Order: sequence, then C-alpha cells, then structure tokens
Amino acid sequence: MTASGTPTPAVLAVVWRAGRVLLARRAKPPQAHLWGFPGGKIEFGEPMMDAAVRELREETGVTADPVAVIDAVDVIDPQTAAHHYVLIAVLTRWTAGEGRAASDVDETAWFAADQLPAARSPGVDRVASAAARRMTGTS
Repeated sequence: MTASGTPTPAVLAVVWRAGRVLLARRAKPPQAHLWGFPGGKIEFGEPMMDAAVRELREETGVTADPVAVIDAVDVIDPQTAAHHYVLIAVLTRWTAGEGRAASDVDETAWFAADQLPAARSPGVDRVASAAARRMTGTS
C-alpha cells in the first residue's frame, strides 16, 4: 500500500423486492461501469440506516424501509490504495419506485440474488447472498 489516511465509512442500500435485489451501474470512479448496490458516504451525525435510505432515494428514486445491517465490505483501490471505503450493507425492504438512474448512477436493474451481472463491484455476491438468506430464512 502506498497511501495513508483514514478509511471512509459508507453504506450500501440492499433493496429486497420479491426475490430480487436492485443494483446500480456506477457512472463515476471509483468502480465506474461496475454494478453494485446503491450507496454512498455517511454524513456526519447521520445514522447509518438513514444514510442507506437517503442514498437509495438520491441514486435511484426508490424508497425502502431499513431492516438490518447484514455485512460490511472493505473496498481498497488495488493499484494505489488511494481509496479505502468501509461499506456497511444495510438490508432494506422495498416500498415504492422502480429504479431510475440519478446522481452518480447511469443504469439500474433488478436481479435475482443468484443471477447477478458479470461486471460487478467487490462483495456484491456475498452481500446479495446474505440478503437472500435473511429474507428467505435459509442458511
């Protein structure tokens, strides 16, 4: 690693709707053009559950109710270590909206948890599996 500093805490909004999860394709670095869960940085003084719901609405127009924290993922730029995010995955239950590209997203789509797109961000498989286990009661 060549950089130093403090990791940035951020959230992932893992939306569950009828056996599918909502993914967003990032328009901007880091992870531009990769599919991942909507999310972003937690604002100072903002509870992580609120941050997940806010980021989801800002990036996709979808609204959801938070359920639980289901995982955490480290994302570190493998080339320079210039970016280090600690992503807290918040499972949410869909309430409204189909998903539309907004903010730093260029496309959204619903995927079965076991049929995810090939170009995806680190940890997406693990987080989608955790969401499916939690929402279906399987282990």
